[in-house]
Amino acid sequence: MSISKTTIDELKSRIDILDVIGDFVTLKRTGQHYKGKSPFSDEKTPSFIVFPRNQNFKDFSSGKQGDAISFIMEYDGLSYVEALKYLAKKYGVEIEEEEPSPEAAQKQSERESLFIILNYAKDYFKNTLFESEEGKNIGLTYFQERGFTDETIRKFELGYSLDQWNALENDAKSKGYNPELLEKAGLIIKKEESQYDRFRGRVIFPIHNATGKAIAFGARILKNVKNQPKYLNSPETDVYHKSDVLYGLFQSGRAIRQSDNCYLVEGYTDVISLHQHGVENVVSSSGTSLTENQIKLIHRQTENITVLFDGDAAGIRASIRGIDMILQQGMNVKAVVFPDGEDPDSYSRSLGAMGFQEFLKENAEDFINFKTRLLLDGHDNDPVKKAETISQIISSISTIPDQVKRAVYMKETSNLLGLEEQVLYAQLNKILISQKKERQKAASREQPAQLIEEIEQVQQKEAFDSVIFQEKESIRILINYGFNKIENEYNLVEHYLEELDPVEFTKPIYNDILNIFKDELKKGNVIDANFFTNHPNKNIRDEVLDLISDRHEVSENWERYRIYVPKEKDVLSDSVYSNILRLKFHKIKKLITLNLEDLKNETELDKITKLQKINVKLKTAEAEFSNPLGIVVSK
Repeated sequence: MSISKTTIDELKSRIDILDVIGDFVTLKRTGQHYKGKSPFSDEKTPSFIVFPRNQNFKDFSSGKQGDAISFIMEYDGLSYVEALKYLAKKYGVEIEEEEPSPEAAQKQSERESLFIILNYAKDYFKNTLFESEEGKNIGLTYFQERGFTDETIRKFELGYSLDQWNALENDAKSKGYNPELLEKAGLIIKKEESQYDRFRGRVIFPIHNATGKAIAFGARILKNVKNQPKYLNSPETDVYHKSDVLYGLFQSGRAIRQSDNCYLVEGYTDVISLHQHGVENVVSSSGTSLTENQIKLIHRQTENITVLFDGDAAGIRASIRGIDMILQQGMNVKAVVFPDGEDPDSYSRSLGAMGFQEFLKENAEDFINFKTRLLLDGHDNDPVKKAETISQIISSISTIPDQVKRAVYMKETSNLLGLEEQVLYAQLNKILISQKKERQKAASREQPAQLIEEIEQVQQKEAFDSVIFQEKESIRILINYGFNKIENEYNLVEHYLEELDPVEFTKPIYNDILNIFKDELKKGNVIDANFFTNHPNKNIRDEVLDLISDRHEVSENWERYRIYVPKEKDVLSDSVYSNILRLKFHKIKKLITLNLEDLKNETELDKITKLQKINVKLKTAEAEFSNPLGIVVSK
């Protein structure tokens, strides 16, 4: 499977990295860059930076970097071709490519083959729903009775599986798909000598990954069959881990970021029904208990989450543990409870779009009010029950990492329950001390050797060589400002190359980059960062991305207070002059160290004399460079 260079070039010309990454990460402008929380790791302080000018990103927490295509590959574990196909669909670029043959599919990695076969199955179920008599009479009728329009059905790519033992398997075989892959994808079940379709006579809810690929299916049976569950889900596979997936996130991600809030519901139809009624910032845990990884997926989109509970007190109490997990992630939590016997699906259909949206706004309550009301319901005058409720609420507050937010909630709880804050803080402190002791016990169980190794790794990471640092600065300035004019006379790149001509860099890749500048200048080309971020050598691309990534910037707010900090480009001549001096100064310092080492080990008089003369010359040169830099050196 291959895509022509012409198609790739056309696609790259249309891609806007802010638009691509903005589908998955909330980005805020900081100077010329955009910053957000890493989609690849769990972090509290944003360290993920996008550079619109160079169409690249850099994630300081995980070390990942690259262009929009690299981002999609990393984010969803896609191959290069699959990432291109996703972006081509997004930007309306037609890719001339034949459907992979069965032989080609087998040659690909199993993971890619699973994507192919799962998305074949998704299309098969969609076609069955809209084109087969059984699909239209049973599946489509069911969805329409739920109030789903054809547009909504197609938006969520809903489908139907025929009530036959081997309908999907036979269709897949006729198209040359590998039966073993059908089993690995969870589409068929093998038992001894027989095998049959997993989903038979059911409506199908495809579960998508972040870029819209089908990775699993949920299926609902529409008739009473003995010993058959109402809902049946795909088993876990190499591409599907239910604890790491939220149903509807692909369709809802943009709305969540725009509204800065996420509604959390339980089932597939709840998500779809809310979309149908104008509430698109909604996801589902797909009927499973909420997990930390699912919460992290939401946290990357917004700080705010509103949990929607069915009007079933027992069910609410069973699900309330999830709120503590959300608080532990530092998120803001609200809750909405529906009337008895109602759920988001039924109540949205009952109230209609406008009425339902108004209901959500009016009934969203803070988690403390919600939890207190829930736990004290019918037990207001029971002191034992009240004490238990207080303990549970303080336990929830203790999970909040932010101390200021904890204090606000403590005050609110004090007012709500009519108790002194000191009493509540005494309970909170007991819990926090207990938690600290547990952490200390866990830490004490670590092997000393592991701790020593970690310390050594930190020390190695923090250590740096002054020469390499100045070399890095030289290349960074060249890449960012090589095309600029120095004092309106000549290109900075020409001045730099002339000054650095006799200098050999310590780090080989810096020499490689410097040689590229020289070669291109001979051709009359003054190149910049864009040239390198599209370079065929990945090591050079990655190194340049590191060099142009500036995580720390001077805040633009300083100017409000009339504090003006000069930007590097405004004092470029001084930066260039200082950098070249410092580079040569540190090079000389390094040569002096090496020369003295040779002098200590030398025994022949002639060679000692020669080395002493070299040392005098080097010390003279050191002084020449140190004076303008204001550095005092020993004689």
